[in-house]
Amino acid sequence: MATAEHPPFVQSVDRAFGILERMAEAGGVMGLSELAEQLDLPTPTLHRLIRTLVARGYVRQLPSRKYALGTRLIRLGEVASQLTGNWARPLLAELVAKLGETANMATLDGDMVAYVAQVPSPHPMRMFTEVGRRVFAHSTGVGKAILASLPEAQVRTIVGRTGLPAQTGRTITDVDALLSELSAIRERGFAVDDGEQELGVRCYAVVVPNASVHTAISISGPGIRVDPALGDKAVPLLQAAAERLAAELAVPESD
Repeated sequence: MATAEHPPFVQSVDRAFGILERMAEAGGVMGLSELAEQLDLPTPTLHRLIRTLVARGYVRQLPSRKYALGTRLIRLGEVASQLTGNWARPLLAELVAKLGETANMATLDGDMVAYVAQVPSPHPMRMFTEVGRRVFAHSTGVGKAILASLPEAQVRTIVGRTGLPAQTGRTITDVDALLSELSAIRERGFAVDDGEQELGVRCYAVVVPNASVHTAISISGPGIRVDPALGDKAVPLLQAAAERLAAELAVPESD
């Protein structure tokens, strides 16, 4: 019987979502045998789940016989991102009121980072990124904060697919240099984009711990205002805000 401590649990639903999540982590395309091995599922069970997901449009089969995430997920993701952004906006507005600079929220979207919410600075000269824009993870504060929260093997897989294109002359374009930077981020607890995505712009970012989707928040603006002194003030506020977000975005534990 379900109780408050032990809510109803439907194994087939849990397994179906496990398939979708594992495919997303792998870049969206996987073979059946690979899925069976990684999820430790019997092949007949996996076949039934995959056929159901294909019939619903959440997965499609490619000519190569591999399976890819389906287009029906796009609408779900768009609505979920919009709702998450709407919910987070008041918290971002608090950061803007305290720091005077643009506050952002972004999530890992496949191998890229997508901005899901932003509250702009009141200054005439300010940072603006369109909500919904997708950017490379290695060249942004939010992206590096998220990458620093991932296992090294997953980081290597992501950048192996995307490459490390230079957005400016300050962008990290070497894998070992990026891994070293991510290690430093983990140690100090925040990431900095110092003109790596756009020259003259500096960003301080922190990851939202234990979020169901890898998420980070940041403040950004012209480097002449968003200097190390402002960073010293911003980081504790960002970390406190991230903890508040984590309480809402964390994955609930299951037995």
